[in-house]
Amino acid sequence: MKIVVVGTGYVGLVTGTCFAEVGIDVTCIDIDQKKIENLKKGILPIYEPGLEEMVSRNVEESRLHFSTSLAESIAGCDVAFIAVGTPPGEDGSADLKYVLGVAKEIGEYMNDYGVVVTKSTVPVGTAQKVKAAVQESLDKRNKNIPFDVASNPEFLKEGAAIDDFLKPDRIVIGIESKRAEDIMRKLYKPFLLNGHPIIFMDIRSSEMTKYAANAMLATKISFMNDVANLCEIMGADVNLVRKGIGSDARIGNKFIYPGIGYGGSCFPKDVKALIKTASENGYNMRILNAVEEVNENQKTVLFSKVLKHFNGQLKGKTFAIWGLSFKPKTDDMREAPSLVIIQKLLDAGANVKAFDPVAAHEAKKILGEQIDYALKPESALIDADALLVLTEWPVFRAPDFQVVKKLMKGNAIFDGRNIYDVDEMKDLGFDYYCIGVKTI
Repeated sequence: MKIVVVGTGYVGLVTGTCFAEVGIDVTCIDIDQKKIENLKKGILPIYEPGLEEMVSRNVEESRLHFSTSLAESIAGCDVAFIAVGTPPGEDGSADLKYVLGVAKEIGEYMNDYGVVVTKSTVPVGTAQKVKAAVQESLDKRNKNIPFDVASNPEFLKEGAAIDDFLKPDRIVIGIESKRAEDIMRKLYKPFLLNGHPIIFMDIRSSEMTKYAANAMLATKISFMNDVANLCEIMGADVNLVRKGIGSDARIGNKFIYPGIGYGGSCFPKDVKALIKTASENGYNMRILNAVEEVNENQKTVLFSKVLKHFNGQLKGKTFAIWGLSFKPKTDDMREAPSLVIIQKLLDAGANVKAFDPVAAHEAKKILGEQIDYALKPESALIDADALLVLTEWPVFRAPDFQVVKKLMKGNAIFDGRNIYDVDEMKDLGFDYYCIGVKTI
């Protein structure tokens, strides 16, 4: 089979590379000439464990190609994936101009039957707009070329995207014809050999499935953060509460870890988009409105603890930050809670020294030279009045706390991810603060 994937961002690049890994001929398309040239050299625009090696291997074995020309690449393709961005507008709605622009271009250049698949996260009803855009271009060419549209939402976790694609929990595909179903089933056959389920449904249901999945996960996170805040007030330990409820199979132990709020490219954007879609159709998503409100408030909880500890006097103080990305194993800074916390520290007149294993370059694009970027975790600690742990990278889980005490000027640790033991921190002489546990 031969496919094209338009868009070489996170979803497009992982999708194209993983299809190539199982022997499919893949061309990834992007209008960014520099990005394409870099990809041909093995220089990736994102960090994802294992992806760089997989890209290089499949390029070398001539299964994975990169191009800026859809016109030159779409001939003979069985499937064209649209995996471009859908940035949120000011009102929270998903901007479809890039998706529909690609659909229009596909119609301008396709020369035989194919399936046009939306891989981007898009509102319910987008596939029909894609179909109309393709057909409009065909009509302008006076061409009667049959085609189908389909929806194939992605369920990739940043930091584990390759495993998620190669060994999926489920593959969801929205189709409108048996011909399209047969082609998509053949395309995904290499991923079904170990019994991973493929679920075919109507297109609108598949589009809704993506939003509903992310909204549910975001809801679990915000619910647990709300419970954590109440635990702290009432003197309960949210870590024990989490274990108590997580053992219930109906609830499960995933996405119930308290923290400083969710971020990234999916949850914030998709929650907003689903709220907006509902509003446009006369329905109020009351739970999701609360989820979003809780999450925004949660991003300020750790800063409030800092402010209280220092009696509101942060000017001239130096704060070490461990972790900048919104989660471990990615350099993604989109909607990262660290950005909110750092900005509040800066606004209060504090100095910030930060370390992150891979996200410093992305943080610098946003924060510039407002903060100092350390090359090692220990370097950020030198003469710091306090340490804030904002991302649970493995490298932060078992530091030498005697070295930490020696390097720091102060003795306060604000753990936004609850990775340290409360009693151990007290025994070591730290003023220790975490989420959902009354420590001081």
